[in-house]
Amino acid sequence: VQLQASGGGLVQAGGSLRLSCAASGFTFDEYNIGWFRQAPGKEREEVSCISSSEGSTYYADSVKGRFTISSDNAKNTVDLQMNTLKSEDTAVYYCAAGFGCPLRVMDYWGQGTQVTVSS
Repeated sequence: VQLQASGGGLVQAGGSLRLSCAASGFTFDEYNIGWFRQAPGKEREEVSCISSSEGSTYYADSVKGRFTISSDNAKNTVDLQMNTLKSEDTAVYYCAAGFGCPLRVMDYWGQGTQVTVSS
């Protein structure tokens, strides 16, 4: 089982990044996929999730209107398009597979990808 997160980097405030989570080793459309982030000294926060089977989505208030989550079941990937980035979006971003949306049970985690937004 593997969740591979990629796409992080350094971007100026107001810019955009697209994160991707590639899944393998499990039945993709039986799980929901969520994106979480954790900044230094802060608790982990779920920013978005998507139901792979239904396509329903969840966004945290802090990212609503700026982030868009999408799923490609043929490729077993979930992308997070992040626009109008702010310095407070700086964090390590993780994807996870589980149940519920927001996720309530996380069965699998990917490694993190660093997002740094410079002001």
